[in-house]
Amino acid sequence: MTPISEASFLQQVKALAYLHGWAFHHATPSMTSKGKWITTGAVGFPDLVLAHRARGLIFAELKSAKGKPTDAQLDWLARIGPYAECYLWRPDDLKDIERRLAQC
Repeated sequence: MTPISEASFLQQVKALAYLHGWAFHHATPSMTSKGKWITTGAVGFPDLVLAHRARGLIFAELKSAKGKPTDAQLDWLARIGPYAECYLWRPDDLKDIERRLAQC
């Protein structure tokens, strides 16, 4: 079986979020007029923020099957964790992800 890339996995999670009525935000790097890539904000912020009027607020870091989170990513999840749901999701978690996003 071919491993799923993090980018493909992100698209799958975004599709599930849309299907179940979640608003989501994924920050992407942008290029300056001089051709330099930049990302604003603190390093390690989770890949996705998902919000639903009835189902809550989720911060999720996405990784491929073998991807390893950085210390900065883990630190963000630990800081947010007391206040909102936080997850480190991998492609093998898709059934659990869908179950959580569909939860009433």
